[in-house]
Amino acid sequence: MPHVVTQACCGDASCVFACPVNAIHPTPDEPDFGLAEMLYIDPVSCVDCGACVTACPVGAISAQDKLTDDQLPFVDVNALFHAEPRDHPAQAPVTPVLARTGGDELRVAIVGSGPAALYTADELLKRPGVRVTVLDRLPTPHGLVRAGVAPDHQTTKGIDRLFRQIEDQDGFAYALGVEVGTDITHAELAAHHHAVVYATGASADRRLGIPGEDLPGSATATAFVAWYNGHPEHADRTFDLSGDRVVVVGNGNVALDVARILATDPARLSSTDIADHALEALRASSVREIVLLGRRGAADAAFTLPELLGLVARDDIAIAVEGDDLLTASEDATTQQKLQVLRSAAARPARPGARRIVFRFASSPTSLEGTRGVESVLVRRNAVVTDAAGVRRAVATDDTDSIATTLVLRSIGYRGTAIPGVPFDEVTATIPHERGRVVGLPGSYVVGWIKRGPSGFIGTNKSCAQETVDTLVADANAGRLTSPIRPARAMLELVESRAGAPVDRAGWRAIDRQERLDGAPAGRPRRKMVRVPELVAAAAVADGPGRRRRRPGRARR
Repeated sequence: MPHVVTQACCGDASCVFACPVNAIHPTPDEPDFGLAEMLYIDPVSCVDCGACVTACPVGAISAQDKLTDDQLPFVDVNALFHAEPRDHPAQAPVTPVLARTGGDELRVAIVGSGPAALYTADELLKRPGVRVTVLDRLPTPHGLVRAGVAPDHQTTKGIDRLFRQIEDQDGFAYALGVEVGTDITHAELAAHHHAVVYATGASADRRLGIPGEDLPGSATATAFVAWYNGHPEHADRTFDLSGDRVVVVGNGNVALDVARILATDPARLSSTDIADHALEALRASSVREIVLLGRRGAADAAFTLPELLGLVARDDIAIAVEGDDLLTASEDATTQQKLQVLRSAAARPARPGARRIVFRFASSPTSLEGTRGVESVLVRRNAVVTDAAGVRRAVATDDTDSIATTLVLRSIGYRGTAIPGVPFDEVTATIPHERGRVVGLPGSYVVGWIKRGPSGFIGTNKSCAQETVDTLVADANAGRLTSPIRPARAMLELVESRAGAPVDRAGWRAIDRQERLDGAPAGRPRRKMVRVPELVAAAAVADGPGRRRRRPGRARR
């Protein structure tokens, strides 16, 4: 019985390296494993050895005879992308050797602690004689895995087990609760390390640029996601859920996450790690319909096939499709599958009483209307045309209507933000680089979304990190890195004098342990602490005899 990759796939590609028969691949039009939205197992080549199951960091692979009903559609999806024989080159990780001389350790600081940062740390620590310090402005690590992945996607959050293994390696250290540019400058960080790697992501949102965008009731999907995931900077936010409809502008995976959480019975979320304040607000919510506005047609939707399959498998959510006949022809197999899934969902019998998600394609907001806050969205109908170059684009029409709502969440893309002392491209909102080497700033490197823009998936950061680390190692071997002029401990003393002692690995583990203990009585994976003083106090429990006690750091905003 062959094995099957399900919707929890993270694109990490660890399964690819583990497979002895080279049976795991992306779709035919995605030859780059690092950029694929999902991987698929060839049912003919699979020898049912189970090596991929052990290698998968999020438990996304299962034997076909053990799939749940919700996972059964992935049997056909995996088979579809292997219908035609293809010659796949075997994948093998390559680890360039670090040829250090003189016996001194290579000290590297990584700014940011999300997947890109931890994959970078892992790649560096594969070489002996390397020490890595991971810094983050928050007292908790793991970036979007902790604060971005939806609480009902606990299998995806399971990648934190892999992160724990990375953290446990010799040479790994945390300095959490430290903001580079405020608590320590780039120049000071560089003075204590051979190299500095920036993995700060893309935390700012793109704007719609329409009238009324700054009215109360207009917010970003990013802020809403951070709110329900317990991000300390968003714990005190409020969102108006008193109306019966929410409009989400965009139709990528984040937009689907927001819509799904709003449409989910709070009782179903009570066994997840959703923040307590969000759970209580959702229990009082009056929202019954969530409208997703997509500028172009369904064939151009940004959400991935796995996320769409996961949504339509829900028997407690009604799905409607508007603005597109769903009959668009496409040579792309993934797009064909998306359209088929949407057609099937739109044709389902009505589900009385169920909350409803409406996919409204070929529609663009032109203004948000209201006096003291958002009361409606003026929406323009678009015609989707294909230009001479074969590119599908939206052309505005004169057909408009109004959608009543008191809450609009935009989810149309993200931007990186500048770091003091580090080059920044305002157009691309990234740090300019050459294969991960920051242009004009020797000894500095970049990885993740701040390197390539907001694209790819969790596992994409692995190949991205490999490229950056290969460049860093090549520079080290060529003698291009400057030796630190200050000892490693001096950096921690400098930060402590300004903002209190950083949270180290033991402190993070104390936070993690306490959250899991707090969640256990209610059958939850964890109960998140959402304020910085509370998190720092929990980290202080890790202090033992002879260790310097942490002082509460200032609250971050």
